[in-house]
Amino acid sequence: MSAKVRLYVEHPLGAGQSVPLDRDQAHYLFGVMRMGVGAKVALFNGRDGEWTCDVVEAGKRAGLLSCASQAKPLQMPPDLWLLFAPIKKARTDFIVEKAAEMGAARILPVQTEFTNSDRIRQDRLQAHAVEAAEQCGGTYVPDVAELQKLGRVLDHWPSDRQLMFCDEAEVGNALELAADAHPDAPWAILIGPEGGFSENERKRLHGLAQSHVVSLGPRILRADTAAVAAMTLWQKNLGDW
Repeated sequence: MSAKVRLYVEHPLGAGQSVPLDRDQAHYLFGVMRMGVGAKVALFNGRDGEWTCDVVEAGKRAGLLSCASQAKPLQMPPDLWLLFAPIKKARTDFIVEKAAEMGAARILPVQTEFTNSDRIRQDRLQAHAVEAAEQCGGTYVPDVAELQKLGRVLDHWPSDRQLMFCDEAEVGNALELAADAHPDAPWAILIGPEGGFSENERKRLHGLAQSHVVSLGPRILRADTAAVAAMTLWQKNLGDW
């Protein structure tokens, strides 16, 4: 019998490994999903792949699972970062969820000159990334970083990491991400805020040696749509699709 519920845990996973559940996990499995002793649960922790586990103890506030067999090995995403300026709460959540589903290895919220939001709940966005991995069958959960100023991120930009800069000022120009553009290098995608990039930011990004300026088509896209479109373009040309 295969497991019908997937759950992310922090605990190590391996053959015969016992995995204790916290109160929230126990409530979800035994209170919400009505599972009991002997039920199968799929667990993953972002390091050891996915394991099919048996419920050994089922309580209202705690529980214990035992790892039986590995169902999937760890599948790492490409070395791709997604940088985006936070927008409205629901749309920021959407960007994080889709980035986790589509294969981002790291998610970095950045504050630009025209960013409307000056704070995020990093723990809440990380939880959204976990939920996305649980629901889409992923075995890896991208790290969601704290909000940083874009200028500070660029000050410490790695010399080997290429940057796909999605510039809304290039709308209508026939710019594409070439399939031979550093295919083996680590990459990042930068999506701008609702108000676009400032002239100073655009000038700096165009001048960055690792920057690859691209257009996302003949229409200006909302930030959340642009994130999905950009990741699709990158994955098709340079990723693991």
